[in-house]
Amino acid sequence: MSYGIPSAEPSAQVPVCPRHPDRPSYVRCQRCGRPACPDCQRAAAVGFQCVDCVNETRSTTPAVRTVYGGAVATGRPLVTIGLIALCAVVYVLQWVIPGQAVYEQFAYNNFFISPALGAFEPWRMLTAAFLHSPDSILHIVLNMYTLWIFGQALEPLLGRARFLAVYLISAIGGSVGYLLLNPIFVPGQQLSGLVGASGAIFGLFGAMLLVQRHRGGDTRQLWVLIAINGVIGFLIPQIAWQAHLGGLITGGLCAAVIAYTPRGPRQALLQAGGLACVLALLLAVTWIRVAAG
Repeated sequence: MSYGIPSAEPSAQVPVCPRHPDRPSYVRCQRCGRPACPDCQRAAAVGFQCVDCVNETRSTTPAVRTVYGGAVATGRPLVTIGLIALCAVVYVLQWVIPGQAVYEQFAYNNFFISPALGAFEPWRMLTAAFLHSPDSILHIVLNMYTLWIFGQALEPLLGRARFLAVYLISAIGGSVGYLLLNPIFVPGQQLSGLVGASGAIFGLFGAMLLVQRHRGGDTRQLWVLIAINGVIGFLIPQIAWQAHLGGLITGGLCAAVIAYTPRGPRQALLQAGGLACVLALLLAVTWIRVAAG
């Protein structure tokens, strides 16, 4: 006698991916049990999950926040890298564009006063922080190195958005410090300009000092670093110690707003309001100074 091999059941079906019905999928999601093709599979702690379950879990899981309310950022400090890259690109443009047009447009003669129109141009108080003197490459190298060191420490602590806000507002604060502690116009003298990220860098000094103190850490090394850089501003000509002081105070104020805002569902809103108040104060002081002449 001979026996034949039984055929498959007529009702047997090959499982297919719900998102791609034309693709056979023998791997099933560990969460919902549905088939998932390779494009819809996501590695899980055990096996795989489908992309729909991963998205659903992500939407219902609260975002992990730092102690200061910022979203936890893993990996490279992207904001710090972006700021360094922007300064580097602008510095290259200062050499590439004939006549140093970029430098002249934003900073030549004065960054906050237009000598031609005699008008207040507030955007220069920020753009000046992204320009550096083309006469010395050490100007940009030292600033960017310091930004890299402090950015790696502060950006993960504060979160990317808060770190960027502290940096930009400190840059404006440095400009305000330079404006307040310098005469706008001296008869017989050419208007002097200010460029460089030093004000914003000192803002990071102030922010790190306050954050370190808030966390109960040792701040002695920071005080020494600030003191050394402060003294250098008085010993070396053409260094605007006024911008350093303005940035340092502004960075400390911004960090105080972020660090001492009560935690809770309204923490981000209160921090944004506090930073806006610091910015409004800087602009108000600037307007009063310029109006007074």
